[in-house]
Amino acid sequence: MLKLGVIGTNWITHAFVNAAIKSEEYELSAVYSRTKGKAEKFASKYDHSETIQIMTDLSELSESEDIDVVYIASPNSLHYEQARLLMTHGKHVIVEKPAVSTLEELEELIDLAEEKEVFFFEAARHIHEDNFQRVASFLKNREDILGANLTFMKYSSRYDALLRGEEPNIFSAKYSGGALMDLGVYLVYTAVAWFGKPNSVYYFNQKLPTGVDGLGAMIFRYDTFDVTMTVGKNADSFLPSEVYLSDSTLCLDAVNSIGSIIQKKRENNELLEINFGTEQSEDVMLEEARAFANIMVNPMGIKQQKIYQDWVQLAKDVHGLMETMRKESDIIFAADAKEIRG
Repeated sequence: MLKLGVIGTNWITHAFVNAAIKSEEYELSAVYSRTKGKAEKFASKYDHSETIQIMTDLSELSESEDIDVVYIASPNSLHYEQARLLMTHGKHVIVEKPAVSTLEELEELIDLAEEKEVFFFEAARHIHEDNFQRVASFLKNREDILGANLTFMKYSSRYDALLRGEEPNIFSAKYSGGALMDLGVYLVYTAVAWFGKPNSVYYFNQKLPTGVDGLGAMIFRYDTFDVTMTVGKNADSFLPSEVYLSDSTLCLDAVNSIGSIIQKKRENNELLEINFGTEQSEDVMLEEARAFANIMVNPMGIKQQKIYQDWVQLAKDVHGLMETMRKESDIIFAADAKEIRG
């Protein structure tokens, strides 16, 4: 069993811990929070709460010999320093997306993981789901892709605070927030995983008073087709996502967590509907937790090494594209001015 520590006490941390426990690959060993009461409240939700270590000192967490891997779900701008500290002390890290603020941070952490012989995972959970992989397999090596429209827009409850003149972390340039970073990362991962790295990218967006984006449209240009993606955190969209082929359209209810995959195919002047999605698990992070555990438990397996390197390269491509779009849109984070340590 992998001994799991967590940083962050919000709903997404509970979701990962529940999935990790259900996978039977992890046991919750430690909870870190700046506030002891929050950490204790989080730990109390679990059967063995009396044995879970409560920590308010990151150094104590990093130096503990009772922890193998730490799941990090703090504000975006804190991920780099926390992951760096933990990996320096020999801990694997699973960092909630977006794992970093800049490509330079990502490359530094990947190099550090290799040096310390630990694993660095970005928790882009959707790419590990069965339905996501079914679409990937269906599209692989197809030469008749005509284009795609992908959408992920969800109104954030924190936007109300911004309208009141506050600056929530998720809408703050100081904390590396905005629609592209929070939700757009799902879309960029999807496009690169299914279609490869594009030739060029464009991002047209609406800026908020805090300097980050609230809503925007991305265009990825490939040799023979374009992928258009709409993202937003100050409005809701109920549109499906679609992939256009020479003989059919692939209709998806979402890309961040696919529950329905229907191919609408033209055949003999008739429209056929072929459903090849599977029922979605109630634990949306279960497949992700199992995928990460498989790498950590079997680090020397040739297959596992190939899978991990593919994830690393995908993360580099995704963050490189996101940084290009962000900077071309003059969305500047506090992290952009930081000097990365050698």
